[in-house]
Parts: sequence; C-alpha cells; structure tokens
Amino acid sequence: MSGRICSPKKVSGGMVLLKVKVKVRRYLREQKTVPLLFASTVRRHPDKTALIFEGTDTHWTFRQLDNYSSSVANFLQTQGLASGDVAALFMENRNEFVGLWLGMAKLGVEAALINTNLRRDALCQCLTTSQARALIFGSEMAPAVFEIHASLDPSLLLFCSGPWEPSAVPTGTKHLDPLLADAPNHLPSRPDKGFTDKLLYIYTSGTTGLPKAAIVVHSRYYRMAALVYYGFCMRPNDIVYNCLPLYHSAGNIVGIGQCLLHGLTVVIRKKFSASRFWDDCIKYNCTIVQYIGELCRYLLNQPPREAENQHRVRMALGNGLRQSIWTEFSSRFHIPQVAEFYGATECNCSLGNFDSQVGACGFNSRILSFVYPIRLVRVNEDTMELIRGPDGVCLPCQPGEPGQLVGRIIQQDPLRRFDGYLNHGANNKKIAKDVFQKGDQAYLTGDVLVMDELGYLYFRDRTGDTFRWKGENVSTTEVEGTLSRLLDMADVAVYGVEVPGTEGRAGMAAVASPAGSCDLEHFARLLEKELPLYARPIFLRFLPAQELHKTGTFKLLKTDLRKEGFDPAVVKDPLFYLDTRKCRYVPLDGEAYSRIQAGEEKL
Repeated sequence: MSGRICSPKKVSGGMVLLKVKVKVRRYLREQKTVPLLFASTVRRHPDKTALIFEGTDTHWTFRQLDNYSSSVANFLQTQGLASGDVAALFMENRNEFVGLWLGMAKLGVEAALINTNLRRDALCQCLTTSQARALIFGSEMAPAVFEIHASLDPSLLLFCSGPWEPSAVPTGTKHLDPLLADAPNHLPSRPDKGFTDKLLYIYTSGTTGLPKAAIVVHSRYYRMAALVYYGFCMRPNDIVYNCLPLYHSAGNIVGIGQCLLHGLTVVIRKKFSASRFWDDCIKYNCTIVQYIGELCRYLLNQPPREAENQHRVRMALGNGLRQSIWTEFSSRFHIPQVAEFYGATECNCSLGNFDSQVGACGFNSRILSFVYPIRLVRVNEDTMELIRGPDGVCLPCQPGEPGQLVGRIIQQDPLRRFDGYLNHGANNKKIAKDVFQKGDQAYLTGDVLVMDELGYLYFRDRTGDTFRWKGENVSTTEVEGTLSRLLDMADVAVYGVEVPGTEGRAGMAAVASPAGSCDLEHFARLLEKELPLYARPIFLRFLPAQELHKTGTFKLLKTDLRKEGFDPAVVKDPLFYLDTRKCRYVPLDGEAYSRIQAGEEKL
C-alpha cells in the first residue's frame, strides 16, 4: 500500500463514492468477508502493530491478532458452535474484544455486541432476542451477569475472560483465557458466508424503550470503514486513538475497521478520560483521534495544559460536533482537519464532510444522486410525518428548508440496502413508501437537517436535543455545556417539559450535585450574563452525585427525567423554579406547583 497523501480540500465526495462502489462490486462478486479482507491485511504486514491497549500498554501485531482470533474460532467450534449461530460479547474495551468477535466471524458465528451499561431486564432482553448460544463476558461484567443468571436459558454457554475468581461468576461458567491458550491457532475452514451475509449485531443505545439489535452485514462493515478511510484521506501510517465503546459502530467499525481492513494501528482506551486524552495521544504518537460531540465539549471544559500543544494529531474523526464549538475545538487543540461524518449503524445514507466545512455533517452531491440516491424531504417537524404532493410522492426540500434525510432502498446494491433490526417489527418505523417515486421504498433517518445552496447539510434538530420556548429553538447540548462550566464540571441534563397554558416547552436542568453545594443566587446572576432569557432553565432538579446515567456514547438518558417533569409529588429530589421577576431560583413546593399549573405564576 502506497504512502498516499492527499489534501481534504481536493477530495470529491462523488469520486470517493465511485471508488468504494467499484470495490464493493468486486468484493460482492468474489464473496469476500471481513475475515478474508483481514487476512489480506495480515499478509501485507504481519509484524506491524495492529492494536495497543492503553490500560495495560499491551501491543498486538497483526500476526498476534490473527492467531488469537483463530484460536477463538477453533475453540468455539469444539463447543458445538457453527456458522449461523450467535454468541454474545459483554466486555469493556480491550484488544481481546476485537479478537473475540473477529474469531467468531472466522467461524461464521455472528457476534451480538452488548452495551456494557445494560443491566437486568435490558440485558436479558438483548441476550434473548439475539438467540445467543454462548455468552462471553469480561470479569468486570460478572456482577451484572450474576444478577440475571436465574433468568438465562440453562443451555446458554458461559465463558469469562480476565482475572478469574470462581466465586464471583455464575455456576457453570468456564474461564476462557486458559482454554484459548490451549486451542490451536490454525485458520479454520472457511464458513458458508458471503459479502452480504450477517457479521454481527450492534444494539441501539436504548435512550427510549429497550435496545434494538441492528444487523451489520460484511458489506456494511466494509462500506462504513472504507467511506471514512478514502473520504478523509487516511494514511497507512496513521495511528488512531479510539476511546469510544467497541460495542457501537463508531468505535468498532469506523475505528477498528481501519485496523482490520486498511492496516492502521489503533490505540484502544477502556473509557474516555478528558484529563488523560492528550497525554495518551503524545505517548502513542497518535495522528487521528475519534470523537463524538459531547466528548469535544468535555475536552474544551478542561483547563489549558501543555500536552494539548505537543501532540501530532492532524485529524479529529467523528460526528455530532456542534457548530458553536467547532472552530474553538479545532483552533485550541491545533487540529487542522475535522472529519465529521453522518450515519447510524443501520442507515443506508451515510454522509461525509470531506472538506471540513464548519458545522456541516455532510455533503449531498445532487449530480451523483443516481449513484447515491439520498434526499431531504419535507416533514412536519412536530410529528415527523412526511409531507407529500398531490401524486402521493414526498416533496423535496429547497435550500434552507428543513427536512428529514432519507435514503432510497435498493436491496440488490450493498451501498443502498437496508438490513434493519433483528426485531422485524422495528423496521416498519424506519421505512417509508413512495418517497422518490411511486412504488419505491426509503430509509428514514429521523433527523431534521437543512441544506445550503452548495449542498452542505447541517443539523437543525435531533430528537431530544432541542426544545422551543418563547418562540425560540434552544439547543440542550449548548445549555448543558454552559451549566456544566458554571457548576464546576457537574453532570447536567437539559430537556424541555410541558407547562399548561404555554407554547412550546420550558427548559429544565437536572444537576448531579447536592442542592446545598450551589449558591443559586450567584448562579442565577451568572446565567443572566451567559444565556438569553429563553435559554435559561426554568426548572432545576438536584440529584445525588453520579445519578445522571449516560449511554456508552456519552449521551445523557433523559427519557425518564422528562416524563417525571417538575411535579414535587413525583420528584423527591430538591426542585427549584426561576422567578423571572426577581431573576432568582426559589424552592418549588406543592403550592408553587399548583400556581404554575393554574397559570398564576409567570414563567
């Protein structure tokens, strides 16, 4: 592989799509799979470092990763698993995580990657719906498995990897590590799997309801990793810093995919650490860092330090970086290229902002719409119902007009297919008919975007990320950033709550900090300086420290908070509301709540 260097300013999104499309057609014809593509990578440079686990400073070469994963495949075969079976993986980030699911894939076993934040009913549901025959879990997850052991199918095979304490794991669990050490590491026979067959399952974060398992086929894994690699001009000698969870697509496909498919070295961190981020990048000579938007905000909230000026990072790769902090993030940390992309695990309309246009999540080439048929269509922003013309077909948006992004489904085309979820009932909510033309089908992203005259796309709204108050749209993430800074880095969740007799939703902030630790009078004065009146939280709720729960991608779980609202009869935590006449927060008791409900209190 050549040491190609290209300027992101010269990259054509259309050329990238065409290049990936040509490769996809070739791999479809040859029935390639991720293990077969990885085998080519191993042959190119077997002794190059593939993975580094920061937690123990463990370095694995491509040969070592290949041997470990083959041992996994051969061992699982002795346990009766075969192509088409499912094995669940429940483990924190480390090199073994990659070797385990890759080994499963070499056997044709489909890996169900379980979110390590899940417990009890949600964890049981993931194991049940996947129909897993085996569960491999890290010793750090043993307490969670112990909790649900009585509810598990007695035939489920249990294996624990990591420090071994027999009394800490459910009865019947086997210690995996010595078993793998004794297993042969020759390449197993090729399973009956092709480019469009199932590879693994990635679960939605479960911010609403129970998690859903999105199906990832081999071609989808390749497509997502390749569009990023070619679109953002990655280089064979790049070193990627990956602190995102490996049970999600950003960490496992966009990040680890560069290792398996393109031979890059990837540094894995167990969990994101704002204070250690730049030190790690310096230690391992990282040139690319992965992010999600909230992660960037946490880094910006850190006090300036020397390490942020001494790294070699040339690219930040991720999604969700808000326009309001984009330039500050890039300039403060001296990162010349922000590689923002758009796409969910199951979607067929991924986008890339290939020339670092500030704030844009991608670019829509109308000229190449025949290659990559995506479109913004008009939508009722309150109900997300598609707006159709007299012929029943969806109406395309004009520049500046908000709409929902959709991708035409062409099941025979690996770039356009929609594989959906294991629960087929969940697919119905993501598919619409008669979108581009009569008789077709399209995938619904659920996100409202706006396209400018040049074709750049920008987020207007993400579900739960905005609310409208006093005739203005309020970004919850931006308010959260301000409040977190003013409250000395406390975790804060901001969301809209309905108030009788008012338009829109009033802002409410749940703060993971004791109420007595905050000078509310001083806080209200600071908010006057920091935020316009419509953006200031009307209600405050103080929870015990560490009580705000997050998904693995750092999104705050707000569904239950929003449902509980500000009723003191429901919420037992200290509540306050903003007395707008005096610009101060006062206790919200039953009497005040009744006045607000009756419209007697001006908000």
